[in-house]
Amino acid sequence: MDIQLRFLEKAIKDKNYISFTYKGKKYEKIEASKINTQDFDLKLIKNLIILKNKFI
Repeated sequence: MDIQLRFLEKAIKDKNYISFTYKGKKYEKIEASKINTQDFDLKLIKNLIILKNKFI
């Protein structure tokens, strides 16, 4: 399993916000669980950063 996918799974479990680059566009402070509901190709996500902030 790819290391970025492991970090993403942990962020979803811990309810953290994430920042990442997708197709050259930067997304900041996105709820990790929203990745699954939107049409993001996980292979195209780059520079994944798990933020310390948590959502409820």
